[in-house]
Amino acid sequence: MRNLFLPDDYQRDIYCYNADYLSSRGIRFLMCDIDNTLVTYDDPEPTESLLAWIRELHAAGIEIGFISNNTAERVELFNRSLGFIAYPDAHKPLTGTMKQFLSQTSYKKEEIAHVGDQIFTDVCMAHACDLTALLLPPIKDKKTLFFRIKRVLEKPFLAYYLHKKKA
Repeated sequence: MRNLFLPDDYQRDIYCYNADYLSSRGIRFLMCDIDNTLVTYDDPEPTESLLAWIRELHAAGIEIGFISNNTAERVELFNRSLGFIAYPDAHKPLTGTMKQFLSQTSYKKEEIAHVGDQIFTDVCMAHACDLTALLLPPIKDKKTLFFRIKRVLEKPFLAYYLHKKKA
């Protein structure tokens, strides 16, 4: 069994997970966290560069969906022009929402990856559902005490992953 806290891959930004990268790994569906993964909390809708990335994935036959711990209002606004499958209030790392998606899709688990910016929510949820867990650094992290503590607690896992990757 995989370590719940170690991502399967870590890149500098979402654009590293391009169509070539995903296709070469057999990924046909990418479930995405939104805030600090695709855009900042301050971006209500997809940016132009993100829209170009989405078009590239769709041209390669890779579908996208969203799973977020944010509110339905936030997720619906972000997804309004896209119309993708989207799950707000997911309560990650709990797996109920992702399992709901998995029960409704025809994709096999090995064809689905989840990308997010947090180890204790995104990576844990993906691995608990036996999915590929892709991790990114946060675009613009919140500076609350809760997030600062969480990022400190994530550092050993990220350091171990990076050390293991070099070996």
